[in-house]
Amino acid sequence: MARNQSRTPVTGKHRVARRTKIAMGALGLAIAVGALAVAVGTGRTGEASADAADPSFFIDINKVPAGSNVNAALKKKGAQGSFTVDCGTNADGAHHNPDNFIAQPGIKNGAQHLHDYVGNVTTDADSSLKSLLAGDTTCKNGDQSAYFWPVIRIDREDDAANASENQQAKQKQQGKTGDVQQDQSAKDAKAAQEQDQRQRSGQGGGRTGQNAQQQQGDQNQDGQQQDRQGRQQNQQQNQNNQQDQNKNQQQNNQQDQNKNQQQNNQQDQNKNQQQDQNKNQGQAQQEELGGPQGENEEVGDNDGEIIEPESAELKFIGGGAEQVVAMPLGLKILYGDAKQSTNGPKNARPSWTCTGFEDRLTDKYPICPQGSKVERIHAFPNCWDGKNTDSEDHRSHIVFADQQGNCPQGFKNVPQLQVTLVYDVPQDVQQKKQYKVDAFAQEAHNPKSDHDDFGNVMSKQIMGRLVNCVNSGKACAE
Repeated sequence: MARNQSRTPVTGKHRVARRTKIAMGALGLAIAVGALAVAVGTGRTGEASADAADPSFFIDINKVPAGSNVNAALKKKGAQGSFTVDCGTNADGAHHNPDNFIAQPGIKNGAQHLHDYVGNVTTDADSSLKSLLAGDTTCKNGDQSAYFWPVIRIDREDDAANASENQQAKQKQQGKTGDVQQDQSAKDAKAAQEQDQRQRSGQGGGRTGQNAQQQQGDQNQDGQQQDRQGRQQNQQQNQNNQQDQNKNQQQNNQQDQNKNQQQNNQQDQNKNQQQDQNKNQGQAQQEELGGPQGENEEVGDNDGEIIEPESAELKFIGGGAEQVVAMPLGLKILYGDAKQSTNGPKNARPSWTCTGFEDRLTDKYPICPQGSKVERIHAFPNCWDGKNTDSEDHRSHIVFADQQGNCPQGFKNVPQLQVTLVYDVPQDVQQKKQYKVDAFAQEAHNPKSDHDDFGNVMSKQIMGRLVNCVNSGKACAE
């Protein structure tokens, strides 16, 4: 039943749909709200910051402490066997959707971000154990399980837009400074000319004797008075010039503040409208949410060029346990928390690193050195309650072992699934901080929201081989 997939990486698709729609929408809005809306919409003043990941979300991998891989110590404990399943990489993007049959069962587009799928080819919002058992698979050994994680996107356009806006702002500010300097130079020249004329008019001769001396005295007195008047006029002129300059600066600052306030108000209005829309969508649980749009399958704030993993390793290990038991058919497991900003950090896990730096993990997007590639490592919970394949919160039935590899009382060690994804993200994209993971809108592409999902649909025969390989210390691959 297996359908093999090529491992050739796909570097993405041309981004068209969402940018075009936003620009058209902004043009229409300008008719109603004026020139400001045009500047915000077509200039994408708010759009670039809303769509891109915050620069503070990135870190040089060399600054991440060695030994910070929380899974490394457990790997050295207990059973040392492994079982790797080859299910491809979804390299051709054949299986994408913003569904999650585990966390949002029955709700189309309920995840509000796009997932990559490998394994079962029928996985969607309406998937059930029955439908998955009837589905085909990309796994070479016939494993019909569902494996899925949010896609990664790159966005080169944001950098170009921001550079253009910064250049325009710089030119505008230079123009204002030049105008003030020209006004000051003209006023200084005028004052100097008036002073020169007054000095020349105070000079004269031709008379002799007392009258000449008296006249000279009068002239000297007049000259001194004119000098004082000139100095006073110059002082007053300088004060006027300073006042004009301060006034111009205040006017410019006020204009900038008004413009920024108007832009912020517009952005807040748009944000409130989006929040209201999300709230209405959440209240209508059975209604279909907006699905992927355009060639890039953009969903909500998740836009940009999709980059598929260069490799996707699905490996089951002991997770610190001396012995593991079989997973039950239909077991559902979540890794990480797609809504960590709302739920808190309890279930969020550091997932990010670079090839060659697997001794460390970070909850930020790594910037890798030349020759190293971006890597995500998802090590799933591995202590099952022995009864349930799911729970109300989709977590209580299966939790993590402690640092010694032991499970809580009444729980059983099952094989730990570790998904390792490697991406060939271009160096310039990493350096410019232009890649991001798909996420719910409230997460704003925070790398802490990285997550992964697994639904076990392995046959008893495959699961039996898996358990045997892990417990016997063999390194098996199918």
